[in-house]
Amino acid sequence: MTDASAGRPADLYPVAHSGGPVGAVGFDLDMTLIDSRPGIAAAYRALSAQTGVPIDAELAVTRLGPPLRTEIREWFPPEQVEEAVTTYRALYPAYAIEPTGPTPGAVAAVTAVRALGLRVVVVTSKLGRLAELHLAHLGLPYDELAGDLFAEGKAAALTEHGVRWYVGDHTGDMVAARTAGIPGIGVATGPCSAADLRTAGASYVLSDLTGLPALLREITVGSRPGTLDSLES
Repeated sequence: MTDASAGRPADLYPVAHSGGPVGAVGFDLDMTLIDSRPGIAAAYRALSAQTGVPIDAELAVTRLGPPLRTEIREWFPPEQVEEAVTTYRALYPAYAIEPTGPTPGAVAAVTAVRALGLRVVVVTSKLGRLAELHLAHLGLPYDELAGDLFAEGKAAALTEHGVRWYVGDHTGDMVAARTAGIPGIGVATGPCSAADLRTAGASYVLSDLTGLPALLREITVGSRPGTLDSLES
């Protein structure tokens, strides 16, 4: 289930904590921590060039969130889907990493989580090894990484890593949080509107991650770091 991030740079290793279990804030990756649309569009264009199959890359990147095969099926016949997925993933490091940047407030949000004595856990539908490339390229520190998971499938990883909130841009992320029995924090930086995120069960909705540090400070007042007993969803 968990795609571990072996071999990451030393400065991305978990921070040391003492005094027992430490709570965590979970983050989705695409369109939550990173704006991967330029890079993914470039990878789709490369896939189209290599396979000869027309792909509207600009349309594809408006639907980020679900697993890769969901989008690949829009362009390839069933018997070609697995080969296309393999080819896309082989092309991905060369085309998708460099053009991708952090979303507004992402760096400060991760810093705020660490400042509160909490761990950063990234749970994403992207393969862990590709997600790790993005995090390393942008220098975003994290403590745990679980990949190739979507919607309800993320819940076990959230529970395993002690996540107390899950932050994401997709309604599937709010489903993940609800399934794990934790509050979901929606950010309207992806394909889903604030209303969509609320309908999907978000406990809080932000326009982007710039508002997350203040929200975390507000909902952890009176809590001991790592326990977060004051949270009301």
